[in-house]
Amino acid sequence: MAVVYFPEFRLGKVLTTSFTGTLSERYGEALERIPVPSRFADWLAVHGLAVDSCSQSQLDRARELRESIHAAATAVANHDPLPSPAVDVINDCSTHGLASAVLTAEGSREWRLGSASVEDALSVIAADAISLLAGEREGKISLCASPTCRAAFVDTSRGHTRRWCDMNTCGNREKKARFLANKRAKSGLAD
Repeated sequence: MAVVYFPEFRLGKVLTTSFTGTLSERYGEALERIPVPSRFADWLAVHGLAVDSCSQSQLDRARELRESIHAAATAVANHDPLPSPAVDVINDCSTHGLASAVLTAEGSREWRLGSASVEDALSVIAADAISLLAGEREGKISLCASPTCRAAFVDTSRGHTRRWCDMNTCGNREKKARFLANKRAKSGLAD
C-alpha cells in the first residue's frame, strides 16, 4: 500500500488566516494543503473543531468560504470595498451552523460544535473572519510582500510594518533571493 503525502499545515495564531493559508503560493505554484475531505477534517481537529466526517461537497463549500475570506481580506488590506459575493458566502456560512463559545477552566475560549458537522465548524471560521474583517481585533490585515504568496495575515507589529506572512517561509525565501542577486551583481562587477 502506498503512503500518501500531504503537505504540512501552516498553523498560526489566528483561525481565519490559518484557514486561508490552507492554499499557499496562490500566485505561484499553488500548494493545496487540504486536497481531500479527510485532510480538511484533520485541519479542523488541529484547531479544536473536530467533526465526525467530511464529504467532497463539504470540502468544496469550505474552499468556497476560504476563497471568499481571502477575497474580503485582500479588499480590506487594499482599502477596497468588500466584494458582495464574498460577503454573501461568509454570512451564509456564519448563519448555517450550531456552535457556541465556551469558557475553559484555564480562562480561554473554545468552540463547542452543536452536531460535530462541517457546517458547524465553517460557522465558527466564518464568525472569526467576520470579527477580523470588521476590525474588531487588534492588528491590521496585510498581504504578504512575496509576489507569489500574497497571503493575508494580521500584522500586530509596532507600526504595522511586517511584510511577510511568515518569516520562516516567505521572508527567508525573499531575503535569500535578494542575497543571491547582490552576490551575482558583485561578482559581475569583479569581472
